[in-house]
Amino acid sequence: MGAVNTRPERSGEQCRPAWQMVVQGAFALAAAMGIGRFVFTPILPLMQAQAGMSAQTGNALATANYVGYLAGAVAAIVLPRLARSIPALRTCLVLLAATLAGMAVTTDTVAWLAMRAVAGVASALIFVIASNATLQRLRSHAQHLTGWVYCGVGAGIAVSGLCVLAVDAVGGWQLAWWVAATLTTALAAVAWRLPAPQAPAVSPDTRAGGASGRRRFAALLVGYSLEGAGYIIAGTFLVAALSRTGPAWLGNGAWVLVGLAAAPSCVLWAAAAHRFSRPSLLIAALLLQAVGMALPALFGGIAAALVSAVLFGGTFMGVTTLTLATGAHLGVPRATALLTAGYSLGQVLGPLGVAPLLTRGYGPALLVAAVLAAAAAAATALLRLRSPAAGPVDGSGPGTHPGSASPPEGAAPRGPTAT
Repeated sequence: MGAVNTRPERSGEQCRPAWQMVVQGAFALAAAMGIGRFVFTPILPLMQAQAGMSAQTGNALATANYVGYLAGAVAAIVLPRLARSIPALRTCLVLLAATLAGMAVTTDTVAWLAMRAVAGVASALIFVIASNATLQRLRSHAQHLTGWVYCGVGAGIAVSGLCVLAVDAVGGWQLAWWVAATLTTALAAVAWRLPAPQAPAVSPDTRAGGASGRRRFAALLVGYSLEGAGYIIAGTFLVAALSRTGPAWLGNGAWVLVGLAAAPSCVLWAAAAHRFSRPSLLIAALLLQAVGMALPALFGGIAAALVSAVLFGGTFMGVTTLTLATGAHLGVPRATALLTAGYSLGQVLGPLGVAPLLTRGYGPALLVAAVLAAAAAAATALLRLRSPAAGPVDGSGPGTHPGSASPPEGAAPRGPTAT
């Protein structure tokens, strides 16, 4: 009888710190991604209307942030100790809050570019370190909670969107940046005591390795790079596009809906991967995302905007978790690092590629984003081809749950960076 009573106590003792790490990790990702990286999306229309910012300047600021993010992700790969450094995490949290506040105290474009670049570096490093810190520790006894860590990204998007929506009614773009800095500081206070990441011992699944695995990985890499370019175009300009074609509240309201849809999406896509192959789910997610991107460009009205927000928010995080898990399954060395590099490069090139189209509004840019997502789905479809040496990449078997395995030491994050 005594033995029966001790089991729940042990389970409770394990579950309590596990959930604590989930909350701390989710708050870190909310600061790094939901606010630090993506709050610019709902603030952009305010800066255009009140600070006279052009679409081209907004595009340049977005690109500076994405270049900084790529630099931070590469730094975490090249310097493995950096990817496990809690002092680096805390320094980046301070830098992130400082650069968000700094956006409100100047109107100098060069200073804005520098601050958005620094914020990008900080966001990437926070994402890497927080992911390593939480996932490596949860892996031993609470794998089922790992998907919840990434809910922080969507929750951060939703909260920041709500705050900007409220600020729009009472203040201006400068107040919006101050609110973003305050929110980031509050989230950082919770994430501050994250435990240091441990050096992981990852044994990637190599059942689908060899020449066939490399060919399939090449298709996955091409598809994920195209997705990086397409998703970031919509992630940057969706609110501005909706704000120009609908009621004043529609853009920020849709952005809140993006966050609400993104918050549970990792958990839901992970659950779906137990019943369907990852390539099939990736193709479905990318096609749904393409539809969501195209809707505001092809149809006006509130209904199209809201459906677009749900489709976009519900897929972009799922695509990342499914892709990185598939890459690990293929057994290619440093798959996560390579995929993240391709994805980040796509995020840099995407806004640059559509810059000439912005003189005609945001509709053409969103259509390009939809085409890129559809092209990513076409490339991903090659993963479903069988070969004599290897069966389909079905994502079944132990250790292949999306988001359940921690990334390799120094690897880039499992998220919209990667979110």
